[in-house]
Amino acid sequence: MSSRLVGVGVGPGDPELVTVKGVNALRAADVVVVPVLDSGERGRAEATVLHYVAAGKVVRVVFALNERTDRARREAAWDAAGERVAGLLREHGAVAFATIGDPNVYSTFTYLAQTVVELVPDTVVETVPGITAMQDLAARSGAVLTEGTEPLTLVPVTAGAAVLKDALAGPGTVVAYKFGRQAGEVAEALRETGRIGDAVWGSALGLPEESVRPAAELGGAPLPYLSTLIAPPRRDGGRGGKL
Repeated sequence: MSSRLVGVGVGPGDPELVTVKGVNALRAADVVVVPVLDSGERGRAEATVLHYVAAGKVVRVVFALNERTDRARREAAWDAAGERVAGLLREHGAVAFATIGDPNVYSTFTYLAQTVVELVPDTVVETVPGITAMQDLAARSGAVLTEGTEPLTLVPVTAGAAVLKDALAGPGTVVAYKFGRQAGEVAEALRETGRIGDAVWGSALGLPEESVRPAAELGGAPLPYLSTLIAPPRRDGGRGGKL
């Protein structure tokens, strides 16, 4: 029989935002893999998973989650993680991988699945969608992501603040992920493009240390790495004006 690797989106941190299908997938798997930093600290995915499955079923696998500069170290970490999960698949047959947000949106699961399929070619890869940080922030802040024919642009600011500025100069809502370390540059880009008035940002959504604030309050100090920004367009046309 083919091995099954299921990427399960467990949302941005609030355990109540895991879907029923996601919970069922976690419980149906023989083991649930959660990514951890090499420091060993518990991440959001692990904390969320432990609300639904026993700790004895959870396997912690080290990933270079925040490594951006040392490609060799990052690749070695991916290879080691892939080997570990491939071994689990050979032993158990059905493995779930829990990832914050959605497994098909900027997720470590993408790289893991590619590596595992090379090592265990008969592996069937599936994904269970999860609620994303931009959806959660929109709900908590009251920001409307899109109306009518507006486009939605999602930008990881790890690509640089210039990419965000280009997006802000265009139409529709712009969402920025992982902008915390460049908060000052992001605030400047919002002001230069006239977008700062309606923009909001949030971090640690659904957790005790949650912060949801107007972007106008952004200063130059760094924010948590996983901070999310929503910058809606100007909407002057009244109800249905964007249809």
